[in-house]
Amino acid sequence: MSSPEIASLSWGQMKVHGSTKVYKDCKVWPGGSRAWDWRETGTEHSPGVQPADVEEVVEKGVQILVIGRGMSEALKVPPSTVEYLKKKGIDVRVLQTEKAVKEYNALVTQGIRVGGVFHSTC
Repeated sequence: MSSPEIASLSWGQMKVHGSTKVYKDCKVWPGGSRAWDWRETGTEHSPGVQPADVEEVVEKGVQILVIGRGMSEALKVPPSTVEYLKKKGIDVRVLQTEKAVKEYNALVTQGIRVGGVFHSTC
């Protein structure tokens, strides 16, 4: 099962191939996507993306995880999250969201089992 491409990105809106939903923030993995609701884990811009935020995507068997930090990179990614991913043998790429989506889609076209967590505003 391949990872779905991100069809479009604009401020506060993301669309994923294969889904009719419009996401503000989203998680994607081989075979699926869903809204990323920060309230589930108590995530805030700082300290940022926690291991609990990426665990669901990790469990889908991804080789690489791309994290989009927002259009202005306001969302932090602490070292503990990067370390968690590396211990699981997952390559992690942390980028501004527009760059993250481009990187993610490029990896999809290469057939890599890639996942992503993307913040589409600040």
